[in-house]
Amino acid sequence: MTKKLVNTLLLGLLILFVSCDSKKKEDKTVQAVTPKPNIVVFYVDDLGYGDLSSYGATGVQTPNVDRLANEGIKFTDAHSSSATCTPSRYSLLTGNYAFRNNAAVLKGDAPLIIDPSIETLPDMLKKGGYRTGVVGKWHLGLGNGDVDWNKEIKPGPLEIGFDYSFLIPSTGDRVPSVYVENHHVINHLDKNDPIEVSYVSKFGKMPNGIDHPELLRQNADNQHSGTIVNGISRIGFMDGGTSALWKDEDFPDILTDKAIDFIDQSKDDPFFLFFSFHDIHVPRLPHERFQGKSSMGPRGDAIVQMDWMTGKVMKALEKQNLLENTLVIFTSDNGPVLNDGYEDLAEEKLGNHKPSGIYRGGKYSAYEAGTRMPTITFWKGKIAPGVSNAIWSQVDIYASLANLIKQPIAKNTAIDSENMLPIMLSAKEQKGRDYLLEESYTLSLRKENWKYIAPFPLNKAIPDFIEKAKNIEGGHTYEPQLYDLENDPSEKNNLASEYAEKVTELKTVLEKIKNKTN
Repeated sequence: MTKKLVNTLLLGLLILFVSCDSKKKEDKTVQAVTPKPNIVVFYVDDLGYGDLSSYGATGVQTPNVDRLANEGIKFTDAHSSSATCTPSRYSLLTGNYAFRNNAAVLKGDAPLIIDPSIETLPDMLKKGGYRTGVVGKWHLGLGNGDVDWNKEIKPGPLEIGFDYSFLIPSTGDRVPSVYVENHHVINHLDKNDPIEVSYVSKFGKMPNGIDHPELLRQNADNQHSGTIVNGISRIGFMDGGTSALWKDEDFPDILTDKAIDFIDQSKDDPFFLFFSFHDIHVPRLPHERFQGKSSMGPRGDAIVQMDWMTGKVMKALEKQNLLENTLVIFTSDNGPVLNDGYEDLAEEKLGNHKPSGIYRGGKYSAYEAGTRMPTITFWKGKIAPGVSNAIWSQVDIYASLANLIKQPIAKNTAIDSENMLPIMLSAKEQKGRDYLLEESYTLSLRKENWKYIAPFPLNKAIPDFIEKAKNIEGGHTYEPQLYDLENDPSEKNNLASEYAEKVTELKTVLEKIKNKTN
C-alpha cells in the first residue's frame, strides 16, 4: 500500500470520526432542548397590553409576572385571536379561527362548542404522553344544550382531551354560580334543593337585581341584573344549589390550590396545565388581603391578585424542582375593559394608568388593543432574557407545542395554526407570521406594519354598545380602513384611500384565509 493511499485512508477515517462525533454532539444538543417539558399556560382575562408594570403600568405593581418578563421573552406584538373571550379560547384549544365555527360569547348554559370528534390541543398533547388539566374560567359551553346541573355534566373538558378539570362553568358574571369538577357540581349536598338555570325569564325564590337593588354590593346594568349570588347580580337566573354557591373572594385561593394540586399529582410525568384566570373579569371582588393594594380600586387590586396567583404557582413549580423543565406561557384572552356591567369605580380611579398602553380600543374592538396582548414565554435555563417584536397569535400555540414535542398534527386539524416555536424560545428569532388575522365583530389582517380592517356589510348593523355602554372605540365602520402601525401605532390616520392597491392586496389575502379548508 502506498504512502499516499495510507494517508488518504487515514484522512477519510478522521473525517468520518469527526463527522460521527459532531453528529453525537448535535444529537445531544437536540436532546438537551427537546425533551418533553411540562407546559403551563397562564391565561388571564381582560388584561390589557398596558396592565402590567413590566409593560408600563402605573398605579399597580406586578412583581411576579415582571420576573417572568425580565427572565424570559417579553413580546410586543403577540395577539389573542379575538377581541372577546370565547372565540380566543376556542382558537387556542383547536388551532382554528373562531369564525369557522361561528364562535361567539356564550350564555352560561350553552352547549359545548368544541366538537369532541376533532383533535384539540390537549388531545394532541395526550397522544404525546402528557397528563392534561384545566383550572379556572371555561366559557366554552358544557353538555349538549339541555344541562341538568344536578347530574353528570358532559360533554365538557374531559371529552376534548383534558384528564382533569375544575371550572367556573362560564364566567363569574353568569349563572350558575357554582364550581364544576370533572363532570359534577361540587358541594351540591341537598337533593331537595336542585339547581335550575334559565336565560329566558325570571323564576324561583332567589332574589334578582332588578327587584332587589338594595341587596347589591355593586350596582349593575340591566344585563347583569339577574339572580343575586354573594351580593352580586349576574347574567341569567338560577335557583337552588345553596350549599354549592361560590364566594367570589375565594377564587384566588381555591383556583390556585387546584392548579398546584394538579402540578403536585402530575410532577412525575410530562403535564400540560391550562390555568385560566377569572381575574380581571367582572365582577371584580378581590380577596380582602388584596384590597387597597393598588391605587385603582377593585380592578387594580384584581391585577395584584392575579400577580400573586401567578407567583404562587411558579413557587410550586420551583418547590418541585420543575422550573428547568417547564415552558411557561403567560398571556391574556382579549383587551381591557373598564365598565363592563358593574359600578366598581374602574373609570373613576384610573388615574394616569393606560390599560391599552399606546394602542387604540380595547375588549370587543377591531383596533390593536382588542387583541395585542402582554405575552411572555419563560423557561429557566432554556430561554434567554430578551424582547421580541415578532408577530404571532395564540392560534399558533397548537402547532408550536406539537413541534416542541415532535408530535404529528392530525390531518385537517389546527388548520390556522403556524409553528412559532423558534420565536417562542429565542428573542433573536424575529421572523413571525407573514399574515396575522384579528377577529372582532369584523375581521382584520396584518402584514408586517400594515393593518387592514374589513368594512361592515351595508345591510348589517354595527354594534353600538361598545362605544355607548363600554366607552371603547370599536373600530367597526362601513368603510375599509388601512393603517401604517410603524408610523401610526394608535391607528389615527386611515390610509385606505391613499393606498388602494394595498387595501386590495390585503382584502384578497383575507378572502383566501376565510375560504381555507385544510
